Amino acid sequence: MNKKNKLILEVKGLKTHFTTKRGVSKAVDGIDFTLHKGETLGIVGESGCGKSMTSLSILRLIPSPPGKIAGGSVLFKGKDLVTMTEDEMRKIRGNEISMIFQEPMTSLNPVIPVGEQIAEALRLHQKMGKKAAWEKSVEMLKLVGIPSPEKRAKQEPFQLSGGMRQRVMIAMALACTPEVLIADEPTTALDVTIQAQILELIKELQTKIGMGVIMITHDLGVVAETCDKVAVMYAGNIVEHASTEQLFANPKHPYTQGLLNSLPKIHEDQDELITIDGSVPSPYNMPAGCRFASRCPYREDICITHQPNLINQSDGVKVRCWKYTDEWTGNRDKEGVI
Repeated sequence: MNKKNKLILEVKGLKTHFTTKRGVSKAVDGIDFTLHKGETLGIVGESGCGKSMTSLSILRLIPSPPGKIAGGSVLFKGKDLVTMTEDEMRKIRGNEISMIFQEPMTSLNPVIPVGEQIAEALRLHQKMGKKAAWEKSVEMLKLVGIPSPEKRAKQEPFQLSGGMRQRVMIAMALACTPEVLIADEPTTALDVTIQAQILELIKELQTKIGMGVIMITHDLGVVAETCDKVAVMYAGNIVEHASTEQLFANPKHPYTQGLLNSLPKIHEDQDELITIDGSVPSPYNMPAGCRFASRCPYREDICITHQPNLINQSDGVKVRCWKYTDEWTGNRDKEGVI
C-alpha cells in the first residue's frame, strides 16, 4: 500500500451525549469518517453542530460528567481509543495525536514560559533531558516563524500577541511529530495575513512530517484552500461527505447547497446575502425525521417521519438525504415549508 494512502484513523458510529437537567443533549450522534496518512479532512458546519465535540471525543477530553461517549469507536492504527485506559490515552495525546485548540489563551498555562510548556511535552513523551528539550522547544518556535525564539521562549503567554500564541500552540502540537493533527478553528480571530501564514505553515509541516490533519472550521474558504476531503455536519450528524472538488462543484445535500449559496459572489451584483431560513433543532429534542427537514425547500412526508442514512453515491459522495433514494417521489411539499 502507498504510504500516503495508509489508514491511520477510523471513526465509526461515534456518539457523544451530555446529561443535564434539561435532558440528554446529543452533541455528536453517530458519525463515521476516515483519515489517511498525509491527508487533510475538513469538518465544517455552523456553531453548535458538533465539530469541536467530535475532536474532543477523539482525544477523550469530554468533561465527564455531564458528558460521555455513548457509542461507537475511534480506531487509531487499528486500536480503539474509546476503550483505552486513561494512562494509555495520556501516552497518545500530544504525542501521536495532537490538537491545536480554538483559543490559545485558555489552552496555555498563563504563568509558565511558553518554551517550558513545549519542553514539558518533549520530556514527557520523548524522554528528552532538560537541556535537549529546551533547545528543541526554541527550535520549534523558530520553525513556526516566531522572531527571536530564544527570547520569546522565556516569555509567558500574556506577553505575546494573538498570532504568536497561536503559533506557540502549533509548535507545541507538532513538537513530538504526531501522526494526526486536529486543528480546531486554528485561525479564528486572527487577521487575514496571519491566517494565511498559519494555514501555509500547517501545510508545509504536514508535507515534511506526512501527518494526517483534521481541519475543523466554519470557513469554507479555508476548506477550499487546505482540505482534500470534507465532512459537512448538521445537528450532530454528518450530512455530506465528499472530496473538496466534488463538494464545491456539485453539492448534493440541501444544507450544503445553502451553505455555498450563502457565500457572497464577488463577480455578481447582490442586493442582499442569501441565508438559510429557520433554525437548528434543539439538541435536547431532535426531530424523528431528517434534522434539516423544517428548513428544507425539498422536504416530503418521509423527511418529517424518518431519519435518512448516510447514503453512498456512484461518484463516491455520501449524502444523508431521502432525495437520493428510491423512496423519493419528487413531489415537493410546499405547504408549511419555511
